[in-house]
Parts: sequence; C-alpha cells; structure tokens
Amino acid sequence: MHDPIALPDGQPFAFWDDRTVYTRELHVSSHHPNASDRNDGSEALPFRTIGAAVRVATPGTKVRIHAGVYRETVSPERGGSGSDGMICYEPFGDGEVIIAASVVAGPVEKSSGWSVCHTPGVRIWSTRLNVEQYRGYNPFCAVNMPHDREYVGFVPDNMNPGLARRGVVFVDGRPLKQVSHSRGLAKEDGTYWVETNGLIVHFRLKDDADPAEHLIELSCREQCFTPRTPFLGYIRVKGLTFAHASMGMPVPQVGALSCHRGHHWIVEDCTVNWSNAVGIDCANQCWNRDMPDEPIVGTILRRNTIQDAGVCGIAGIGSRGLLIEDNLISGTGWQGMEMAWESAGIKLHCAVDGLIRRNVIRDCYRCDSLWLDYDNRNTRVTGNLFLGGTEMREHIFLECNRGPEVMVDNNIIWDVKGRYAAGVAQPPVRREEWHSDVDHELVNGYGIYMEGCDESRIVHNLIGRCAGTGVYAKTVPYRICVAGRGGTSRDNIIENNIFYDCIEAAIKLPTHHNQVEGNAYTKMPPEGGYLRVNYPPPPMCLDLHAWRRFFGFDMHGSIDVMEITVDANALTMTLELPEQSEPPTPRDATNKAATNTDFHGKAAPDIRPPGPFASLTKGKTTVSIDPRR
Repeated sequence: MHDPIALPDGQPFAFWDDRTVYTRELHVSSHHPNASDRNDGSEALPFRTIGAAVRVATPGTKVRIHAGVYRETVSPERGGSGSDGMICYEPFGDGEVIIAASVVAGPVEKSSGWSVCHTPGVRIWSTRLNVEQYRGYNPFCAVNMPHDREYVGFVPDNMNPGLARRGVVFVDGRPLKQVSHSRGLAKEDGTYWVETNGLIVHFRLKDDADPAEHLIELSCREQCFTPRTPFLGYIRVKGLTFAHASMGMPVPQVGALSCHRGHHWIVEDCTVNWSNAVGIDCANQCWNRDMPDEPIVGTILRRNTIQDAGVCGIAGIGSRGLLIEDNLISGTGWQGMEMAWESAGIKLHCAVDGLIRRNVIRDCYRCDSLWLDYDNRNTRVTGNLFLGGTEMREHIFLECNRGPEVMVDNNIIWDVKGRYAAGVAQPPVRREEWHSDVDHELVNGYGIYMEGCDESRIVHNLIGRCAGTGVYAKTVPYRICVAGRGGTSRDNIIENNIFYDCIEAAIKLPTHHNQVEGNAYTKMPPEGGYLRVNYPPPPMCLDLHAWRRFFGFDMHGSIDVMEITVDANALTMTLELPEQSEPPTPRDATNKAATNTDFHGKAAPDIRPPGPFASLTKGKTTVSIDPRR
C-alpha cells in the first residue's frame, strides 16, 4: 500500500505496482558447472548468460540471476502485458550480481616507444585491446562529445572533458584519470593515456604500483541493460548492480540502465557505479525522437543507489506519472561537463504529474542536485535531502516551468558553496562595493535558482548554509517558449520556509509580482539587505521591516534565533532553540492538500511553524535527516 499524497493541483498521485503472480522462473549462473545457453533455464540446467534468458522470457517470467560478474549488455526483447503480467530480472539471492560493461585487461607490459617511458622513477604500463571484444563499439576511439551538439558551450575551459575518450581504465573497480597527452603520465600517477588509434592504452598506477597486484578492467560497452527496441513496457529490474558503462555525454540521454523510452518500468534496489555519463535514463532520451502514440507513463525508480555518474544520475525527457523515491545519488558530475547543460543528480524535461520524494542527493561536482528544465508541470519535489557538493552553483535549478505549478516543499537544502571562476576565491563583501548598482558577478551558491519560471511554489523548506542566496529568481525575457512568452518570473510563492546562514541574501526576486509570506530568517547578514527586489532598477536591498513596508511581503514572517548543525556523515541534524526565545510563529499554508505531511512523513497540522518539520520545540534536539524508507 502507498501513502496517499497529493500533487500540486491537489489531486492524488497515481500510484501503481507489480501485481504479477510469476508462474515461470528462468535461472542464469555463469559459474554453474552445467551452465550453457542451450539449456532450458532450470535451476539444475541454468543459462550461462542473461542474454539467453532474455530471448525466451515472456510475461509472467522471473529471470533469477545467480551471483557473479556478467560482462554483457542485457537487451530485453519483449515487455510484459500489464501490471499483472510483468517480466522481472532479479538476483537469485546467493550473492551480488554485477553486470559490467567492461573486460579484464589482456596482457600488460611495460610501455615502450614513447619518450615519456624513459622518465626516471616512473613506471608506465600498456595493454592492447582485444579487437574481438570491441567489435561494433570501441569507447577508446570515440570522444565524449555528443552527436547532438546544439547546446554544447564551446568555451576553452570545457573542451578537454568533451574531447576525452569515452573509454576508462578501472583499477580495483575505480577509474584512473585520463590525460590528453603522453607526457601527462609523467606528471601525475593514477592516470592513463590512449593512443590515436584507440587500440593501445598506457597507464600509470597510483604510487607506481605493479598492475600484477591489481584487477585492471577496461570499459568496452555503451550500456549495461537496455531493450533492443524502444517503447517496451511492464519490465521490472530489481537488486542488480551495473558498472562501467561508457556512453558519451548527453544528449541523447543514454544510461547504464535504460528504459529505452519504455513505459511502466519498475527499477528498484539497484546500484549503478561509475557510469561515464548517465546512470539511469527514463522517458524519451532526446527532443527530436518520435514519440509513441501513448505518453511515456508510469516509470518507478525507487531505493536505488547511483554513485559517481560522470554527468547525470537520472535523466528523462517527457514523462507522465514518473515516481522517483528513496534513492541515494552521490558523486555525480566528475566529468566536469556542465557546459553541455545536462549535468545534475536528477535532470528532467517536460515531466507531467511527477513525484520526486525522500531521496538523498549529495556531493555533486560542478552540477546541480536537481534540475527541472523546461515545461515541467504539476510536479512535486518533497521530503528530499540535498546536501553538500563541490563547485556547485545551486542545489535545485527550476528553469522555464510555466504552470500548472511545480512545488518544492518540505525539503532540507543544505550547504552549497558556489562555483567561481578558476583560481578566483569567493569574493568578500567589501565596503567599496556598497555603492555598486549590481551584485558581484562571481557570487553564486544558491539553494534554489529559478530562471524564467512562473507559478512555482517554494514552501516549508529549510534552506541553509548557502554561499550566495537561498532562493534566487530571474527573468529570461527573450526565451520564447511554452504558451508563447518569455520567462516573466511572476506568480511564484515562497512561503513558510526557514532561511539559515545565507551569506549574500535569503531571497532575490526580479520584480514584486510574486507572493512571499510566513518565512523565518536566522543567521542572516547582520547589516541587513538580505531581502532583495531587483527590478525596476536600482536593485533594492532590504531588511524584514522594509520588505514588509514597501512590498507587503512576509507580513507574518519573523527573525528568529536558532542554531542548526548537520552531520553529513551520520545524516543527522541538531537544532537548538534557546529557552528564552520564542519558536517561529505557526502559519497556515495556502495549499493544505499538498503540504499535510512534513519532512519525516509525519502528519502535519494546517497551522504549523515554517520549515520542514511539523513542530519545533525549545531546547536542543538531534534528529535523523535521512528521509529514505
């Protein structure tokens, strides 16, 4: 049974689940002494590869995979017949099942024939690819740059990641760093370099170790799990581990685990490790592909762990009823390809009636935790933890969404340090800049950044430890799209949030055509000016009193005294309200149907204090902030 939960329009989210009574089992065991792809798939006579089971699986079949590493791309040939006739792929239960898009390196020898090989004290090794393992696709020949380059930002500092080879060398499961020239091997250990023809790879291990003492793997396949044909439905993938997929940067959005534009998939309890670009793709993958006659509907992604995706953890274009819940997404963005505009822990376009809840998204690198880009409608983001990161501009990016509203509620959005020009430290606020008409160009580090959005609702969140601004909204006047208008940044609601330690400002709005009420502010800059309206110029930097007087905002807002600390390892939060202080005044939410539970899923009264918790008490309280079930 699913908890009833409302979308922003007040209507309940349309949950569904697998109701199949599985009547057939197929067994796969690569290590069984009798394993053969000519077998019948019984437990006594299992298939050797998952691909053999794929060819005979029909609705009502459960493919049970025994422990081991399977170096193949699993390509389902058919989908299920409905929620009571699904096809399921899951582990048998005797150990981890890893589907790896890599091969164990062949013979390794000391490198020769290059000047770098003579560098004193440096041990460089080489291996030649087995061409039989790379027929049809060689990621060491292909570069990361996508085929669709319409939106790639061609600037000098982002060309190296785009022009790097897709192939990766893994040592004991972790990647070496690719260098673009052979001499880079002499400058840094833990690196590799690919010869022009993509057939010989040179590498240097950390601390100049001997490769004979380590497992050396080379990526060789684009994906780990993807149907041969698009639009298949009612497929369930449970509890499998996918590793080392070597696709290029999006678009198209091609994941290690791919629904290939299918509908009614359930992907649960899976792990995706070290995908070169995208962890999981759902929906249409690209803007210019033909859409099916029916919308891509009903995908469920739950309780998965997506670690160290190079560009994007979860990606999807054009979905209806998408459910993303209880996932852990960490380490996204290590490729540094943010200028391709698809980098985020979760990146969605045109999601309708979607629900993103109870996820932990943390430690992103040079990318957003969540990016809802273009025409997302009636989609709710609730009860998530957004935590930490390196050189991030913002945790949540809402771009060009125009109603029915996107709602971001009851989340903890914490610790975004900002991204600055290379080699430039975060600029301090200097007195000589007080007379400037514009903000310092280098300041960023936003909790929520809204670009050309109307009718978005930001309610009952805790937004704290931002190097820049808690919520920053701006117009994009000449981007004409969705209802034929440029982004007006009007009719957004920012209500009943706690803003804590936002160094530059708590809220920046482009105009007064928005609604702000019931927010609590603490640890703001002591000299004021942390509430801003930027148009008409000059920008106005206000304290709470002026905010109320001149704009009628936050008539029931408050300045509060509290201390909040977060243990990023234990995922706990300590909140202290001094005994002599008054807790923030409870406020009535304008959309009761969509905010009747708090961050922990507890029932919340209609009248409740600002922030993501149903109640706040005096004294010192430590609570878990891991929202996953």
